[in-house]
Amino acid sequence: MQSLRKVLISALVVVLVVVIGTAFVYRNIPHHNTDLTHFDTLIVLGNPAEADGTPSPEQRERTMEGAREYKAGVAPHLIFTGGAAHNRFTEADVMKTLAVAQGVPTSDITVEDQAQNTIQNIYYSEQIMEAHHWKSAEVISSPSHLPRAGLILAHYSFAWRTSGAPWPPEYSTLQKMLHFAVEAEYCLRLRIFGFPASRFLPQPA
Repeated sequence: MQSLRKVLISALVVVLVVVIGTAFVYRNIPHHNTDLTHFDTLIVLGNPAEADGTPSPEQRERTMEGAREYKAGVAPHLIFTGGAAHNRFTEADVMKTLAVAQGVPTSDITVEDQAQNTIQNIYYSEQIMEAHHWKSAEVISSPSHLPRAGLILAHYSFAWRTSGAPWPPEYSTLQKMLHFAVEAEYCLRLRIFGFPASRFLPQPA
């Protein structure tokens, strides 16, 4: 019985160390490379729409945050990025429709409709920035997603910071915790093993 107790205690200690280490890595990922407060553009990262084509909760909140930042004068342009990665609806188109309904002029919105994941979100958005000679961006996503976005953005030389959209009010505390746990574990693996080789990810800036 005593040996079993020792094993359990040792296992708990290991789990605690792993959890603390993961949280430390996750919380210490850079979230900016500039002190700018105004940017050339906002980049709103995609999230799958619902099966009927309406905005999903996180997609809605990311879009609404983009619209708020635009109206607050943080940047004069918006890039919505995301293709039809998870269903037949193009994420960027769904976000644009919602933003226009919130009063954002269509002329200030650029749709990036090719990206199939976060790496491609940044890759294709940076191409749009280059085409317009934009040198800085605020990148908007869900709170748990921002550290992974930061790891990707660290590969780029343009000025950037990340900004978290509010959690959907319909999300429970457990749902939020699960999102954070999944992303924290993902980021820990990326910190240890790095990103797989990809033509969409340049060498770190």
